[in-house]
Amino acid sequence: MRDSITPDPNVVFPVKGFDNVTYVKPTITKPNIIVGNFTYFSDIDFERHVTHHYEFYGDKLIIGKFCQIASGVEFVMNGANHQMNAVSTFPFYILEGWKQDVPSLSEMPFKGDTVVGNDVWIGQNVTVMPGVIIGNGAIIGANSVVAQNVEPYTIVAGNPAKVVRKRFDDELIELLQELAWWDKSINEINALIPILTCGDLRKVKKAIQNLVVHDDE
Repeated sequence: MRDSITPDPNVVFPVKGFDNVTYVKPTITKPNIIVGNFTYFSDIDFERHVTHHYEFYGDKLIIGKFCQIASGVEFVMNGANHQMNAVSTFPFYILEGWKQDVPSLSEMPFKGDTVVGNDVWIGQNVTVMPGVIIGNGAIIGANSVVAQNVEPYTIVAGNPAKVVRKRFDDELIELLQELAWWDKSINEINALIPILTCGDLRKVKKAIQNLVVHDDE
C-alpha cells in the first residue's frame, strides 16, 4: 500500500506534478453551482464549462461527491433555451435595437436544476442538457449528449444518449445505494477500497450485504 497524506477535498490540484486535474469544489465561486467533495475535473476553470447559467433563472447545477469529469465536458443550463411557444424562436430581447421586452420565465422552456449524483463518470466531450438528473454510479460515454435522465449505475452513450446497459444487477445496485459509501469518513472509505475496486461482483455483493446488515443493527 502506498504512503500518502490524508486526502484533502479543498486542494485545487490533487495529483502531484499535474496542473490539469482539479478538485472542482474549491474552485467554485458561483452560489448556484454546488459540488461535493473529491469530484475532479480533467481540466481547469470548471465554471467556464457551465454555459448559459444566468442568476435570474435561479437554476442550479448540483454535482455529488467523487465524480470523475473528463475534459471537454459542457453543462448547458436553462439560459440557453429560446422561447418556443411563439412563431419565431429568435431572441430579439437580448440584441441591441430590437423592440421586444424580456419574456417572463413562464414563457420560456424551463427544465429545472441539473443534478449529477455521486461516483458518476462523465467521459470526454460530453454535453449535459438543462434539467437532466444523472443517478449515482452512472457512466456517460465520450461525446454523448445527455438530454434525458439517467438511472443509477447505468451506462449511456450516443447523441442523444441511450442506455447501453446496467452496470450491475438490481440487487447490487440497491445495496450500493444503501451503502452510500461516498458519505462515509475518509478512514471508512479507505477501509472500503478493497471492496470498491474488486472485480469479483459476487464477493462484492456478499461483503456489502454484511456491511449493510451491520449498519442496520
